Amino acid sequence: STQSTGDEFLDSVYWIRQIIAIVFGVVWGMIKFKGIFGILIYVMLNLGIIFFYYSSYHEVDEEEYGGHGELAKEGLLTSFSLFLVFWIILYTLYMQPAATIAV
Repeated sequence: STQSTGDEFLDSVYWIRQIIAIVFGVVWGMIKFKGIFGILIYVMLNLGIIFFYYSSYHEVDEEEYGGHGELAKEGLLTSFSLFLVFWIILYTLYMQPAATIAV
């Protein structure tokens, strides 16, 4: 059914965003990005990758899903939260001197 296929596509957009969040959160933490610069780059890359995914790779009609805005919002805040968690944890771990990390 069309509704089932639509839900599956939105689920794939959601989970791809979560993977993007983890990957970029780890990378941003390891290379020690700071501040709004890191956040803006993440948001632009996240939106760009998802736009490419649904417009070029899947070639879907975005109007079926409520337009570009709805697809851009799908899972964005949860992925942003996940990105921040990974970024902050890794950044904090990499900024600690080796002798002060308690095991």
